[in-house]
Amino acid sequence: MKKTHVKPLGENVLVHPEKPEQKTAAGIYLPDTASQERSQLGTVMAAGESDKIKVKKGQKVIFRRYGGEEVKIDGEEYLITSYKDILAVIG
Repeated sequence: MKKTHVKPLGENVLVHPEKPEQKTAAGIYLPDTASQERSQLGTVMAAGESDKIKVKKGQKVIFRRYGGEEVKIDGEEYLITSYKDILAVIG
């Protein structure tokens, strides 16, 4: 199956969010329904062409919890968000 290529437009960034931790510090596994909050960590998959965007493909980032639009591409969940919603680069 061919992978879909997505190129964000303007000042937008495509982020692949990390899955929230499914295990507590005590070692208890949580079902998917127990965790409704999405992770704020992810990897940049693509960025728009704006000069204002300071992140690059492959960088791990922290983004606003409620920013952006969740989309499903080829069965995977992604987030398309404004560069303004990216708060930090990790590493």
